[in-house]
Amino acid sequence: MMIFKRSAIIFSLLLAACAHAPRPAVEQVATPEPQAEKPEKSLDLPQVELTRQMLYEFMLGDVASQRGAPEMAAQIYMKLAASTRDPRVARRAAHLAYNAHEMDKAVEAFKLWLELEPASLEAKQMLSLMLIGGGRLDEARPYLADMLAAHPGRVGHALMQIYPFFVQQPDKIAVFDLLRELTRPYPRVAEGHMVLAQAAEAAGKREVALDEVRKARALQAEWEMAVLFEAQLLQRESPQEALALLKKHLVAYPEAADVRLFYARMLLEQKQYAESRTEFQRLLNAHPENAELAFAVAMLSLQMGELEQAESRLRQALAKGKKDEDTVYYYLGQLGEAKKNSEEALQNYRKVQDGEYVYAARLRAAYLLYKTGKLDEARDYLHQTVVQNNQQRVQLMSIEAQILREAKQPEAAYQVLTQGLEKLPNHPDLLYEAAMLADQIGKHEVFEQMMRKVIQFRPDNAQAYNALGYSLLERNERVQEGMQLVEKANQLAPNDFAIIDSVGWGYYRLGNIPKSLEFLRRAYNANPDPEIAAHLGEVLWVQGEKVEAKKVWDDALKSHPDNAVLQEAMKRFLP
Repeated sequence: MMIFKRSAIIFSLLLAACAHAPRPAVEQVATPEPQAEKPEKSLDLPQVELTRQMLYEFMLGDVASQRGAPEMAAQIYMKLAASTRDPRVARRAAHLAYNAHEMDKAVEAFKLWLELEPASLEAKQMLSLMLIGGGRLDEARPYLADMLAAHPGRVGHALMQIYPFFVQQPDKIAVFDLLRELTRPYPRVAEGHMVLAQAAEAAGKREVALDEVRKARALQAEWEMAVLFEAQLLQRESPQEALALLKKHLVAYPEAADVRLFYARMLLEQKQYAESRTEFQRLLNAHPENAELAFAVAMLSLQMGELEQAESRLRQALAKGKKDEDTVYYYLGQLGEAKKNSEEALQNYRKVQDGEYVYAARLRAAYLLYKTGKLDEARDYLHQTVVQNNQQRVQLMSIEAQILREAKQPEAAYQVLTQGLEKLPNHPDLLYEAAMLADQIGKHEVFEQMMRKVIQFRPDNAQAYNALGYSLLERNERVQEGMQLVEKANQLAPNDFAIIDSVGWGYYRLGNIPKSLEFLRRAYNANPDPEIAAHLGEVLWVQGEKVEAKKVWDDALKSHPDNAVLQEAMKRFLP
């Protein structure tokens, strides 16, 4: 039957719309780049009569698509594709199903399109990627192989574009096996070895990954991505070998900026600060406008104690305006403290108004205010600091108490902490600090109650056992109980020199001088703390070793001339 001319025109317009329908976003990253589809006149198109029903269905499908009903549109076009056997309609149905996220129907439609137009690279491309996404790797295999064979000159590009679609697949061994098969016909393609190396690493085949990435580098020696991947593989087990690889590559290719950046960061991880700074400086010389590089050089210079260099680079980062100013001002504050310039440090800390360092900056600023004789202002500054959680709230109170202790106001410090305990009565850190102050100002019963509460909340807290036991030993009260407590602390932290000192002092209180000296010498050798020196000297003096006792005291006094415990011990025994 003859098709009316008007109907034929409408049919052509409808199919033209199909041919130019929007393509799904995945095609922007799919590989290889689709070749231009053959003009419609070269397709083997069926001779189909455009009936009124068919015209109605075409229009209904397009209206459904335009009105936000892609599932209905896809269903209608799937039916039309099956009845017309026209590849243009099948293409339209495939895209509609894909855009509607009906992947099973989309796979069916793309297969139909490929059946009707076997040469369509786009259909193979989309179908293979959907199959990969669905974990149907065996089904995708022939389509992927066809895609690669269709463009032998662009196999490397295609493989690099394909690989990201495999990353989310849970069966890493299956991915590796598939890629090994796909890349086997292309032994001279560096990208083929590269994707196989990545797949091998994901599958836990480290040695295979190293072998493949080295093959890639042998074919394309200047390729930064390959040398970086090999370095990452080596970094885990042989960081020095990785560093040697990167250094050798940079000798051959000094302009390899990504490799140099990775090299600089690896040197930093290995605590090779001078070498790391040299590499960051080279990058900064090549990119003087890069504030991040200037900041990295500054941080390394600060770490190395080269304060002028650190300050110069920090101000360079600040001048570029691309590095967070609050961060830079915080480190300028740190730099000011390192230079022992409290006023400069304070000014910079006060400029930190936002970001991750604002809280730390306020704490440092408050402490510097106290150190410059402004105790009341320091306390006000702490009170005005906004906290985010109870941990910060306790830290603020602890710092205020510390400032007051240093200012010889232990009662005021104790009051700050007890006020905090009214709001946080069971906070172990707050309890511990308040207890220690209570003991210092003579509230021994309160001290013991609080410290036992700490132990209740944290039964593995060695410092709490030690503090409670040492307090009893120092006051020479309930010595046996005190000894049991410090021995418990020693079991929990056997290498803590302060606890070892407490055990030695406990043996002294019990009259076991040889055992006391054994522990006190261990503690003093581990850390010649003035209070340990006071204890060791006293036991030596009682033992009759007065010359040695005086030497221990004198040595400690040279380093700590203002230590009250040491001075009190010497006054009791020296004329």
